[in-house]
Amino acid sequence: MQKYTKEDILRICNRENIEFIRLQFTDIFGTMKNVAITSKQLEKALNNEIMFDGSSIEGFVRIEESDMYLRPDTNSFVIFPWRGGEGKTARLICDVYTADNKPFEGCPRNILKQVLNRARDMGYTMYAGPEAEFFLFHTDEKGNPTTITQDNAEYFDLAPVDLGENARRDICLTLEKMGFEIEASHHENAPGQHEIDFKYDDALTTADNVMTFKMVVRIIAQKHGLHATFMPKPVFGVPGSGMHINQSLFKDGENAFFDEDGEYQLSKDALYYIGGLMEHAPAMAAITNPLVNSYKRLVSGYEAPVYIAWSHKNRSPLIRIPAKRGVSTRIELRNPDPSCNPYLAMAVTLAAGLDGIKNQIVPPLPINRNIYSMTKQERKEGHIPSLPKNLYESMKALKEDKYIRGVLGPHCYERYVEAKRIEWQQYQMQVTPWEIRQYINKF
Repeated sequence: MQKYTKEDILRICNRENIEFIRLQFTDIFGTMKNVAITSKQLEKALNNEIMFDGSSIEGFVRIEESDMYLRPDTNSFVIFPWRGGEGKTARLICDVYTADNKPFEGCPRNILKQVLNRARDMGYTMYAGPEAEFFLFHTDEKGNPTTITQDNAEYFDLAPVDLGENARRDICLTLEKMGFEIEASHHENAPGQHEIDFKYDDALTTADNVMTFKMVVRIIAQKHGLHATFMPKPVFGVPGSGMHINQSLFKDGENAFFDEDGEYQLSKDALYYIGGLMEHAPAMAAITNPLVNSYKRLVSGYEAPVYIAWSHKNRSPLIRIPAKRGVSTRIELRNPDPSCNPYLAMAVTLAAGLDGIKNQIVPPLPINRNIYSMTKQERKEGHIPSLPKNLYESMKALKEDKYIRGVLGPHCYERYVEAKRIEWQQYQMQVTPWEIRQYINKF
C-alpha cells in the first residue's frame, strides 16, 4: 500500500484537479457507506473534523447519540480512474469515532484493529488473501438485475464461450490503476460466474481491498450493461460463490506457520491455529456466512465446505493447507462467502486462531479422504461435525460462544443478532415459488 501524509494528499488533489472526495466507511452488515465532500473541505476531513449522523446507519447508534466523526486513513487515498476529465473523484477509507473522540465500538474496522493489536501483543502480524467469486447477469429493459447469464461457460473457459471476459478484463485493469496487484482472473464453474484474485496483504489492507474490489466489480459491470452480484447462491442447481480466505501469521519477519521439521512441515502455531478455527467454526459462520441465502451454498454436492475438518491434500474439508511451504505456508478457510463483512470475518477468524495458539488447541488428525463420499456413519465414527445448516443455527452457535461474542463486543453483537433475527423471521414467513409449484395443485 502506498504511504501518504496529509500534505501528500493535499498536493496530489491540487495537482490532479480533484473536485470531490468520498469518505467511505462500512456498517456492521458489510455495506459500504460514504459522505462526499468537495476539495475545499479536504483539509478539514484530514484533520478529522467531518461529522455525520450515525443514527441514520443501521446498527450504529440511537438518535440521541447521532453525532459521529469520520477519521480518514491517509494510506487508503486513491483516485477513481473511471472519473476522468472534469469532476475527478478520489476516496479515503475512514474509521468511525464518537463525539468524545473515541473509536466507535460498532465500527467493523475498529473491531478488526483491536484483534490485530491483540495479535501484535503476541508477536504476530496477520496476512490474508481472499478469493472472491461473483456472478455477472443481464439486466431487464428497466435496468433491474435478472438471473439470466450471458454465457454457458464452465471452469477456465475463455472467449468466445466466456462472454464475460471483456468485463472481467476491464475490472482487472481498473483495479490495477487503483494499486491492486492482480494474480489471476478466470471463469468459474457456473455459467456467468467469475473469480479475480489479488495479492495478499496485511489483514486490514486486505479487508479494505475486499470492499474496494466489490465496489469496482459492480461499477465496471454496470458500464458493460451487466449486473454483478456477490450473493452466495443466486441460481439453483449450480455452485454458489465463495470467498476462501488464505491466512498466515508472521513473527519476527518469518512465516510462523512453517516448520521444515514439523509434521506436514507445519509449526505447532499452525496446528493450534487450525484447532482454534475448528473450535469456533460454528459461531464464526454467523459472520462468515451472514445471510439466509448463504446456507443454500453450504450444501453437499457443490464443492462448498460443509464439514468441520482439515486436510493438507484434498479440498472437501472446511480447512485446506495449500501445498506450497516456506514463506508461502498458509491456511485456507473455505466456508466464507463474499456477502460477509470482511472486517468482521478477518477479526473473528484471527481471534479464533489466536485462541487456538494461546490455549494450545490441538486439532484432530487431517482427513485426506473425500468427505462428500463418506457415509453418515463414517463421518460419525470419524468425529466430523457439520457447520450450521441455516442462519438460525449459526446465530444460536454464536450466542453460545462467549469468546467470539467478545470479539464483536456488546454493541456490535446485540445489533447484529437483532437484525439477523428479523431477517430469519421474515424469511420463514415467505411463500416461495417452490412451494407454489410443489403444493398448489396437490392440496
